[in-house]
Amino acid sequence: MSIFLDTADLAEIEQFHRMGVLRGVTTNPTIYLKEGVTGGLRGVEQRSKEIARLITPLPLSVEVTSTDRLDVFRQAQTFAAWAENIVVKVTIHGPQGELENLEIVHELETRHNVRVNVTAMMSAQQCVLAAMAGATYVSIFGGRVNNMGYDARAEIAKLRRVLDRLELSAQIIVGSTREVLNVIEWLEAGAHIVTVVPDLLRGMIVHPYSKETVQQFLADAAKAEAMLAAAPAESRR
Repeated sequence: MSIFLDTADLAEIEQFHRMGVLRGVTTNPTIYLKEGVTGGLRGVEQRSKEIARLITPLPLSVEVTSTDRLDVFRQAQTFAAWAENIVVKVTIHGPQGELENLEIVHELETRHNVRVNVTAMMSAQQCVLAAMAGATYVSIFGGRVNNMGYDARAEIAKLRRVLDRLELSAQIIVGSTREVLNVIEWLEAGAHIVTVVPDLLRGMIVHPYSKETVQQFLADAAKAEAMLAAAPAESRR
């Protein structure tokens, strides 16, 4: 069971990586844009190589930016060549439901040794098909599933049971995480990996009652030291 950090911020990645709690990083075009990455694909390449180098050998997912079949295939091979630990993200289908993407996934995984993270999925059935196509990772958007009025935990548990029964090796990534509680719930439901933004990961670590307890410990320790310092030398023997 793992946590991937959903960001392209090098400082955030480095901080949590030093803690030893990360098992990978995921990105997409929206994340790179949010982090101020400019220069088109050249800018994405530079930042991706920096992240990949920082976290190696942990995986970094980088998403293709085209829906054209040939462009997707070329980009996937190009991105994978940037670093050995890069995984290429490809959506389950095109913007109008075009079906070519799973064919690309199958070819990349079986013929070109490119690891693929199939993304933007909302159901167990989509993920099972992506796993059958050979995907290394299958990403279901748990937060969006919940937003549609369903409980993502049931979909995750169902997906894990089917993958195990069919002996498919794809790992389940659950993304679109909305709150700290999602992380433990989704891991418990059977996800191999949950993606979190830096603020959510901080929220997993810092608890208000833990802060209160630490502050009390320190206050009591200071009082004890003050009392000891004020005591006569004879009483301290």
